[in-house]
Amino acid sequence: MFLEFSQQQMVLTGLLFVLAGFVRTGLGFGGAALGLPLMLFVHNDPRVWLPIISVHLLFFSGLTLRTRLHNVDWRYLRQSSVYIIPPAVVGVFGLLNLPILWLNAFIYGITLFYGVMWLFNRAIQSGRAWMDKVLLIIGGYVAGTSLTGAPLMVAVYMRNVSKEQLRDTLFVLWFILVSIKMATFIAFSANLYFTTALMLLPVAAIGHVLGLKAHHTIMMNDLYFKRWIGGGLVIVSGLGLWNIRSGIAETAETFWRLIHDSWLDGSICLLSSL
Repeated sequence: MFLEFSQQQMVLTGLLFVLAGFVRTGLGFGGAALGLPLMLFVHNDPRVWLPIISVHLLFFSGLTLRTRLHNVDWRYLRQSSVYIIPPAVVGVFGLLNLPILWLNAFIYGITLFYGVMWLFNRAIQSGRAWMDKVLLIIGGYVAGTSLTGAPLMVAVYMRNVSKEQLRDTLFVLWFILVSIKMATFIAFSANLYFTTALMLLPVAAIGHVLGLKAHHTIMMNDLYFKRWIGGGLVIVSGLGLWNIRSGIAETAETFWRLIHDSWLDGSICLLSSL
């Protein structure tokens, strides 16, 4: 299926996929974390964008890895997958069933957290094995729901995988997670927007190639680059949450009303039994 967007929306979409491709290959992660919140301003349903992003991730990670599989830390990949894959599967089912408002609030909230951490140079760190497992489990769930769990898992991988093998090992992990997501989409007959994904491939390839060329420079100026991205994520996520504030308020009000009514009914039943 092809997205029926206006010319302006298509131009913006193309630019966003260039940016996402650049960040993904430039840093080795973060393309979805940066691109998805911006894409929601073009169209507010993440279930439209995630299949397209997934197709691109499969294509470009496969393209990059075809000559790099020897540089993957397979031992740690197998060891960590036990904690990542099960919650990722649960997250995919959440993506298919949760309301759009909840998904968007979740995506903007997670992205705002990343943005603040990067802007103020605060790293997600884990110095203990149990904390590594917690971050991998949470990262797996977030990745399954929105493909934005990379920074949580990268914090663990950076401590356990050599710098030379890190990017290639992460690409294999993304390939596995996206394959699970796409298989679930197909099993539940979700719309993959495959035609749109194919048409956007040449556009995303521009960002992919630019990111590959800039990877070394970005790694040399990692702090500066992340601060710029962090500032942008804070602004975008703040605007996104502001746009859906009324829906969040209504949901919170309904939630508290249900709690109040349940408590009241329970109190009445208790008093009547006395």
